[in-house]
Amino acid sequence: MAITTQYVVTHKGVEKLVTTDKKEADQYDKMLDAADNLADYIYAKGIKLDDSVVEELTIMLSKNKDKISKIFKGATAESVLEDESAEVVKLQANG
Repeated sequence: MAITTQYVVTHKGVEKLVTTDKKEADQYDKMLDAADNLADYIYAKGIKLDDSVVEELTIMLSKNKDKISKIFKGATAESVLEDESAEVVKLQANG
């Protein structure tokens, strides 16, 4: 009989991630916190968007923060997306 520790990440009462990797759970929780902070900022600026759109947008931005930061540093969206595609191809070739 084996005992396995599971880490469950919940967000607003909804289970979002179940994993046995504490580091992965902590990173995901931190990403969700950043998404919440981005949502608060968007609402504070008076931008009117549907809550589901804000949630989807802020989670996408949080998950891709490193790629988004390249755009803020002057990279084009096209170059960031090309790098992303090359990364996927490389992972598929190695997988």
